[in-house]
Amino acid sequence: MEQISIILVDDHKLIRDSWSFILNSDSRFKVVGETSSGEEAVEIAKTLNPDIVLMDVNMTPVNGFDATRQITKFSPRSKVIAVSMHTMPAYAKRMMQLGAMGYVTKNSSKDEMIKAIIEVSGGRKFVCDEVKNILAQKELEEEDGPADMNNLSRREIDIIKLIKEGHSSKEIALQLDISLKTVEVHRYNILKKLKLKNTAALVNFINVNGL
Repeated sequence: MEQISIILVDDHKLIRDSWSFILNSDSRFKVVGETSSGEEAVEIAKTLNPDIVLMDVNMTPVNGFDATRQITKFSPRSKVIAVSMHTMPAYAKRMMQLGAMGYVTKNSSKDEMIKAIIEVSGGRKFVCDEVKNILAQKELEEEDGPADMNNLSRREIDIIKLIKEGHSSKEIALQLDISLKTVEVHRYNILKKLKLKNTAALVNFINVNGL
């Protein structure tokens, strides 16, 4: 069996070293490149055309979303597996829309990561059990009742006010002295609680219902 060639993309060297050790210890795999940069990942993929790209979602300035979109365009034979700290199904869905074939979280086991690589290299999509379980739970808990502003926390209401005023997530983070990642989590939870699809729908909801 021909070895599956892999490049590792993560902005933490310890994680890259760990993945490299685990994968190179298995005769089925060969790590052919690694980088901490999404931009550099695109160039490496263009040059090496690996079978698999293990792609960290949260990097700057070029994040995993942008890098995945470019890799699937410039190195179409390379299959991307997103690796993220986020368990939110919306992240997995977005990565898949951009061309990723797999999604695992950083809570996933070594065995699940290896399973993802095998499945994706064979042309099949793979989503880790953690995200699939959240999706299943979400479906079980989903209610048909109307959205209720009373379900929102004080912080979420503060963020809604700033969104309505036209502030970006980065501006909101600076104004409230919280991390950008925390703002994004709050935004996701607000849309989920109010059963809305996007920010435009949220602004319209606030205009109609008041705050």
